[in-house]
Amino acid sequence: MKKFIIIGILAFNNLTIWADEGMWLPYLLAKNEKDMQSKGLKISAEDIYSVNQSSLKDAVVLFGSGCTGEIISEKGLLLTNHHCGFGKIQSHSSLEHDYLTNGFWAMNQSEELPNPGLTVTLLISMEEVTDKVLAGITSDMSVAQKNKKIEENMAIIIQNATQDTHYKAVIEPIYDGNQYLLYINEIFEDVRLVGAPPSNIGKFGGDTDNWMWPRHTGDFSIFRIYTDKNGKPAPFSKDNIPYKPKKHLTISLKGVTENDFTFVFGYPGSTQQFIPSYAVELIQNQSNPIAIEMRTQRLNVIKKYMNTDPLIRIQYAAKAANISNGWKKWIGENKGLQRLDVIAQKRALEAIFSQWINQNPQKKEKYGKILTNYRDIYAQMSPLTREKSYFMESFYAVEIIPFTNRFANEKNFQNKEAARAYINNFFKDYNPNIDKEIAKILFKTYLDSTDNDSYLPYKKEIDKIGIDKFVDNLYAKSIFLNQDKLLKIIDKGDMKDFQKLNSDPLMNFASPAFASYFSNAKRLEQYYQALDELGKLWIQALMEMQPQKTFYPDANLTLRVTYGHVKGYTPTDGVEYHYYTTIDGIMQKENPEIYDYVVTDRLKELYLKKDYGQYADKNGELRVAFIADNHTTGGNSGSPVLNADGHLVGINFDRCWEGTMSDIKFDSTQCRNISLDIRYCLFIIDKYAGAKHLIDEMSIN
Repeated sequence: MKKFIIIGILAFNNLTIWADEGMWLPYLLAKNEKDMQSKGLKISAEDIYSVNQSSLKDAVVLFGSGCTGEIISEKGLLLTNHHCGFGKIQSHSSLEHDYLTNGFWAMNQSEELPNPGLTVTLLISMEEVTDKVLAGITSDMSVAQKNKKIEENMAIIIQNATQDTHYKAVIEPIYDGNQYLLYINEIFEDVRLVGAPPSNIGKFGGDTDNWMWPRHTGDFSIFRIYTDKNGKPAPFSKDNIPYKPKKHLTISLKGVTENDFTFVFGYPGSTQQFIPSYAVELIQNQSNPIAIEMRTQRLNVIKKYMNTDPLIRIQYAAKAANISNGWKKWIGENKGLQRLDVIAQKRALEAIFSQWINQNPQKKEKYGKILTNYRDIYAQMSPLTREKSYFMESFYAVEIIPFTNRFANEKNFQNKEAARAYINNFFKDYNPNIDKEIAKILFKTYLDSTDNDSYLPYKKEIDKIGIDKFVDNLYAKSIFLNQDKLLKIIDKGDMKDFQKLNSDPLMNFASPAFASYFSNAKRLEQYYQALDELGKLWIQALMEMQPQKTFYPDANLTLRVTYGHVKGYTPTDGVEYHYYTTIDGIMQKENPEIYDYVVTDRLKELYLKKDYGQYADKNGELRVAFIADNHTTGGNSGSPVLNADGHLVGINFDRCWEGTMSDIKFDSTQCRNISLDIRYCLFIIDKYAGAKHLIDEMSIN
């Protein structure tokens, strides 16, 4: 048995050592430098991350709150994905100015469009502050006391770090709170839309191709960062000037070949590599199936309407994309978890762990209750998680419900300007017929699938007239479906009107369900806190059990580096995927009857003439996308893909469907990040759009 344990531990170690897995902290990249250079990197770790001189990290930003962008000119020009900028492109679009269909190109800076609420965040520095954060923490403290002390310590650290500066700071835990890192950031508030291809390029293939390879999507959009006259972040002003960065990326037209070294520099959102088998069971067998079922129903309704009305297509384009993105990802994730039998793998590791602690009384005393506590907590969480999943994917997914619930709070009426803006923005992209049809389907599924007693007051009525008629009555009688009446109430500012809204049928229907949800959430929060404490101990134990293994912290939307090689893969028996695609594939996929596969006349004209300019490869082909085995996740969308010299060769935009389980379990044979070849991006800007003035801003070799 001891021999088995040793072999098992070595197997788990070697899986990480030899796979191109890992999301590495840039300030510690010197530890990876030798490995990176042995795989092909030609620059130093200091060239990638430095606080003493300009480095590549000064050209990489967090775009909004969930994507990455890269600065590509000395005038603050910024690239990210089309799907990252999609919401802003959609917000500027109308039937008169349909930028989703036709694209948008500012031919000078005066035409660039402001985007209220959009920010980009630039990392200034990061450092470990674990000792300072945990100062004063003692073993006899309760979890609540520890958390309070940690919050107090972090507030002091942040205040000291940002005092007398315009910088902002956050402290993030890694390894489930075993360590803490301080991030000093500069946040820019004036970010303007410069260019975006039409959706038939930027979103070519739509939801059908999403998460798939081979891919032919020109997934990019262009923005520009502005500052005040002193180069400091400032709100939008006509007097603001383009940002002059410390560093902007050099673009390479050399492209990539198979087995080339590449690295991705960006802000991956969330991974869960350390979770136990019980957590994987909950995700694979409960949360994902519920979300997949409910989102399938929503998408069927939305797409039916989008296919028949151009205005609805504009209104619901971003909504449908957001719903579909998670839906398809979870389908692929479950397939990957099942294919790898990750639950069994986790159980095998847990069995090895149990054998390891049983050989040592001290280890058994310290770590012996981890797995039984995990088992008990997840068993108790299971029904609560099921209820939460159904609520979020059905009740909360009916648009008018969270809209109505917002006004359950009197304060949201008192700020007239904010209330008016919220109401107008909601109705701009809202269709009550779509929402009502979705409500009928989702409410029925929710009521049939949960034990939530908040609906008991309505049970007799629903049983008597049926869910369809019940929903029809709700929508017909509620003032929350009437934009003009709501705005008049806001303008009048009479709290008596607010009191009347409390008796609105939609409010009466929504409020008890939300109260039940928040009660459920409080109970879950207690379990989450217990899991946080348990996770911290679990990772300590894993590190002690596997001292030869190099652990990287889970992604948490902070700047990371991941590296690997350009390569194809074999998704199923007898199928082998090449590592790049070309414009030929776009023409092969063309289908004028399907919106996602329409090819514009201008693109076909350039294709037929083979007018690719300097953006063709050595064989005269125009490449569109390529894949590599870099370990990426959500948040890496828009990340720069850099070659061995640190030059921009692509824009990361997706993962292959067969590898979407990589947030939980990385598989080097199937996990591939999908990137837009930078040459196709430049071709669209230059040859397609005629925006050569933007090309002239860039440093290209």
